Amino acid sequence: MQTIIRLIIFFVVLFPFCSVAQSTYLNQGAKDFHVIDRLEIRLKNNTDLNFSTLKSYNRKHVIQEASFIDSVRLGLKDSITEYKQLKNKIRPFSAADEYNLQSLFMNNAEWGSLYRQSFTSKYPLLKTFYTSKSNFFELNSKDLFLAVNPVLQLQFGKESDNEKRLYLNTRGITVRGRIGGRIGFSSTIMENQERGPSFYQEKVTTLRAVPGVGFYKLFKKDASAYDYFDGRGYLTFNAARFIDFQFGYDKNFIGNGYRSLFLSDWGNSYLFAKINTRIWKLNYQNLFMEYMPTYTKNGDSLLKRKYSAMHHLSMNVTKWLNIGLFEGVMFGRKDHFDFQYLNPIIFYRHVEGTVGSPDNAVAGIDFKANVMHRFQFYGQLLMDEFILSKIKNSPTNWVNKFGFQLGGKYIDAFGVKNLDLQIEMNRVRPFTYSHYDTVNNMTHYNQPLAHPLGANFQELIGIVRYQPFPKWNIYARAIYYYQGLDTANTNFGGNIFRPYTTRHMEDGYKVGSGNRATCLNGVLHVSYEFRQNLFFETGLQYRNFQLAVGNQRPASTTFWAGVRLNVFRREYDF
Repeated sequence: MQTIIRLIIFFVVLFPFCSVAQSTYLNQGAKDFHVIDRLEIRLKNNTDLNFSTLKSYNRKHVIQEASFIDSVRLGLKDSITEYKQLKNKIRPFSAADEYNLQSLFMNNAEWGSLYRQSFTSKYPLLKTFYTSKSNFFELNSKDLFLAVNPVLQLQFGKESDNEKRLYLNTRGITVRGRIGGRIGFSSTIMENQERGPSFYQEKVTTLRAVPGVGFYKLFKKDASAYDYFDGRGYLTFNAARFIDFQFGYDKNFIGNGYRSLFLSDWGNSYLFAKINTRIWKLNYQNLFMEYMPTYTKNGDSLLKRKYSAMHHLSMNVTKWLNIGLFEGVMFGRKDHFDFQYLNPIIFYRHVEGTVGSPDNAVAGIDFKANVMHRFQFYGQLLMDEFILSKIKNSPTNWVNKFGFQLGGKYIDAFGVKNLDLQIEMNRVRPFTYSHYDTVNNMTHYNQPLAHPLGANFQELIGIVRYQPFPKWNIYARAIYYYQGLDTANTNFGGNIFRPYTTRHMEDGYKVGSGNRATCLNGVLHVSYEFRQNLFFETGLQYRNFQLAVGNQRPASTTFWAGVRLNVFRREYDF
């Protein structure tokens, strides 16, 4: 951690603060993410939104591009030929689109000046709270912007064949702001008590961690209920006109799909330093992170650390096509960062070789194509080990460690306004993400850093989103996968926490090898936004998990209802 802090201080000294306005980032699971997706696909042409592969999104950049699109469709810049051409291609907005766009500006009030007058509440509470429709307390002056909001999620449910009542009780606070236009800050603190479905309880037992959070305690000594704390926060600043810095404890996501094979936000938060450079048609991001290796916690003690460095370079090759290159390395040192990986522009695989090849280096390529103002196609190729001769002559050899993703999005499907479809396929070969040294596997706090299933699986995801009226949302998702699990202590490469040296053979590994598990997980959510970011929701989830060998498990059906304020919806998507 000290090394990462020194890195930040070094760049602060090297690039003193300038007058470029600094921004915070959208919170995980914000409703604005899908709105931004739709805006990007609608416009199709080359904008800063084409760099949306990297999440979370910078609020300033999002509002700049949303304002651009809004100006085009309203004809506010008809004197420019390019704007005229774009205006003719952007279809009219529905009532739901108008609501979503205004909500996007409202939830980013420090930048959304276009609709600022409409943000004001008619009846503020005690003339101090909810003076704006989106923030419980808001201060917007020349030198300070501050937004403070409560966090609440109360959810109650019933699972078939489970006598105990399910619940989720989340309370907290989220704060964000800007100081003098130069420093941005954000902090979210949440206290949770949760009893999820039976398969979720099994996952907690297996991982020895709550998915998405990590450390937990039993709630009231109930082995099926968990009490855990979720705290996140960061600082942001500009070191130069095109360079943004972020330092904090939170999550990151690299990809355009529901899943990511590079880095996802499914697991626990971590300490990180981020350098993002955006210039011309290029966006280059460096991430330096500190993780917890696989562990079993016994009492109060200082846990060991491990580290990673990742970079992602993306370029708008055409007005509709974005291509990215990814590289990362996971390494374990005795509680210190390896300074050779601080070089922000060198290939990490070369560094890893010069220090003796003890670390776990991965590389990848991704793409995103916006087509016909309605479609987006995307994909990723992740290479852990990739030996061409083995691919040709021995495709089932264990050393062929790679995975790929293909997906597509279709907005206003079949001419139905605000009906959006998404389909995605993920396939990862055995032993991908694993390493001979268990410290160097691609995990953090007993959870995968990329796909939650680890390796040795194929997954198909279908998502339907429909917004028939501005405040009503219907969301349906179906996930089907098969995965090869270990049998009788034989390592078939699905458990990335195990060293690959424990394999029992060199060849014959196919996706799904081992004890084949199949799973169908489907959900349906219906929500009503009573006021900004306050949702009344109800849902139904069905999960059927079966093993080729072993005791068969009954299918699980769960019904739930609740209220959610300023926080992402809890998902059980595995």
